[in-house]
Amino acid sequence: MRNVFKLTPVVLIAGLMIYGIDILIAAPISFGYAIIVGMITERFKFKELLDAALENLTHFLIVFLILQLAYGVAESFMTTGVAASAINLALSLGVNASTVAVAGFLATCILSIATGTSWGTFAACAPIFLWLNHIIGGDVLLTIGAIAGGSCFGDNIGLISDTTVVSSGIQGVEIIKRVRHQGVWSLLCLIAASVVFYVMGSSMGLPNTAVSAADAIAMVPQEVWDVLQEERASAVTLLEQVQSGVPMLMILPLIIVLGLAIAGVTTLICLGSGIISALLFGLALGTVTSIPDFIDTVYTGFSDAGGWSIAMMLWVGAFGGVMNKMDAFRPIAEMIVRVSKNVRQLMTCNAMLCLFGNAALADEMAQIVTIGPILKDVTEKNVEASPEDMYTLALRNATFSDAMGVLGSQLVPWHVYLGFFIGISSSVYPLASDIITAGGIIKYNYLAWISVISMLVLTFTGWDRFIPLFKLPSEPQVRLKKAA
Repeated sequence: MRNVFKLTPVVLIAGLMIYGIDILIAAPISFGYAIIVGMITERFKFKELLDAALENLTHFLIVFLILQLAYGVAESFMTTGVAASAINLALSLGVNASTVAVAGFLATCILSIATGTSWGTFAACAPIFLWLNHIIGGDVLLTIGAIAGGSCFGDNIGLISDTTVVSSGIQGVEIIKRVRHQGVWSLLCLIAASVVFYVMGSSMGLPNTAVSAADAIAMVPQEVWDVLQEERASAVTLLEQVQSGVPMLMILPLIIVLGLAIAGVTTLICLGSGIISALLFGLALGTVTSIPDFIDTVYTGFSDAGGWSIAMMLWVGAFGGVMNKMDAFRPIAEMIVRVSKNVRQLMTCNAMLCLFGNAALADEMAQIVTIGPILKDVTEKNVEASPEDMYTLALRNATFSDAMGVLGSQLVPWHVYLGFFIGISSSVYPLASDIITAGGIIKYNYLAWISVISMLVLTFTGWDRFIPLFKLPSEPQVRLKKAA
């Protein structure tokens, strides 16, 4: 009963989230309650628990620094023409009703990698592809499912994504190595989803009349522009650039960032190169006309990073420190170890725990920062392996946290992601507000289905050995300590 009582702060934060209370309120309440539980169950003094919370927050310092640069890169890419050139490149082959979903999927995949934000990508691309879909007679739910999945693709693997940064930081792995670990798997999921979207679009008997993105943007009502201007002004700039066109060379800053990442350059240098190259190419090609305005754009990104995200991580990080101090997750760890007969089963349980935690908390970041420490603790305390193999397991745990958080959220009807996607879709395309539902989006989000199912199957069966860089070490190279 004492161990169960120590888990009640997790139940509290999950219950508050399910009830609809924002994590920025739920986390401080749960942190205070966890302090009380720790003082009762373990006889800790208040200062001991506070010190544990502060010690846990030291791991987030580099994360905060990277987040600042990440948001700055995102904002600069959306306003200097980098993102617009990426969208226009994806659309350059022509779009019709049969291919609008796959075109939207690929465009949002590119844009979400470039900006590191799924919500921003969806908000920017929904007006383009939903009205383009309307003009050429496509299937609205198929298109929404496609751009929802594509928007989350870069959020899961993008170097400048906050979930990539935080999930890697909690597991103590380098972001570059984490992205390389899952890179081939992510690419295969992208290819498989593209094929499915194309086959579905082709099999629906839809018309094949091609229309440009500029025509679709011209059809967007003024009230939609007003909403976007208020909610995300950079999205308006992006749409205007897609409509008017930008030099295709403006895609080079994105290529530079991705190239440096593939070469293994540290994340801070990759992100800094994105901001600097966006400015330099923007000045040379005319998409940046004022350096002070560009600085204001980067400042806006820094301000966004310094708001909700960092405040939330501070409170949840403190909450996690207190929970770890009183070893509250031991019952969960013991249950996972008890049902696991080998390391692969243990890792599969870790993935399932992320998925269930995401459904319970209804927020991917809350799941990452709450469940992530459990994965780390379970693996480090119960697996016997070389330092290199333990690092590989940590890479997979970071991938679990992010993939089951961002992509797994697409399969949870009450998740905040689905609420956001429905709200934006209904706002920018009110003609179909009565049929845009969570169930409809989930049905057609093929990337989420493929990613979540393949991750579980590949990990459990060991078939991940057929995917380059994705293989987990196997017995007897690694083994459970209880087996040893």
